[in-house]
Amino acid sequence: MGKKTILISTLFAFFLVSCSQVALTNRRQIKIVPRSVMNTMGSQNYASFLTTNAAKVSSASNANVQQVRNVGRRISDAVITYLTNNKLADRAQGYQWEFNVVNSPEANAWCMPGGKVVFYTGILQIANSDASIAVVMGHEIAHAIAEHGNERISQQLIVQAAGTGVEVYTQQKPSAQNDLFKQMYGVGTNMGLLSYSRKQELEADKLGLVFMAMAGYDPAEAVAFWQKMAAASTASPPEFLSTHPSNANRIAKIQAYLPEAQKYYKR
Repeated sequence: MGKKTILISTLFAFFLVSCSQVALTNRRQIKIVPRSVMNTMGSQNYASFLTTNAAKVSSASNANVQQVRNVGRRISDAVITYLTNNKLADRAQGYQWEFNVVNSPEANAWCMPGGKVVFYTGILQIANSDASIAVVMGHEIAHAIAEHGNERISQQLIVQAAGTGVEVYTQQKPSAQNDLFKQMYGVGTNMGLLSYSRKQELEADKLGLVFMAMAGYDPAEAVAFWQKMAAASTASPPEFLSTHPSNANRIAKIQAYLPEAQKYYKR
């Protein structure tokens, strides 16, 4: 058996072992970074982000912080319930939920692996109710639960390791995973946002609708929220030039999935 054949066989076996399915959507994805490693990097870089932006982090007594944390607790409880009911509780193993608000005009929010969430005050001007905060919260937490960050970093590691093998590459460059994590999440910048693919964005929308519905928020609120986001987006690029789906496409997909999400809704 030639070296090329052995390499191809090894890579094929590796991908089979590394391949898993996203909860609810059952989309197959490749993840090669251990979940515990992703959670640890999330906690460390989250702490670093808060320290770097300490002057902008709102205090616990702030009304915005209290509102975000209340919604966050309900959504995170719903996530645990959903995963437990579907025998996927291990997906949130090691999660230590944390919710903070950073003073910034950007309409943005994110969740790092391990349940580390940040909302910018800019997004709260649009998401100005518990239900609309739940739309954003469910979406961002869905990214973490679906392990989209692991998937994106794994894709980059595979590209970088081409020719040497992922295992050999990470042994030679043990900091490669953390460097990619910082690069892709923008740690150290004001954004702190991983750029997801359009497929992952729509997947997070779908999961987020289920999570907010299970937490007692009407998933139909997602349509009104994204309509407001569309109105606030004065310079959005065409969908084919962006990693994000167009507002019209996103809203149409959400409307199509609402009947299924409503099944999880309990007032």
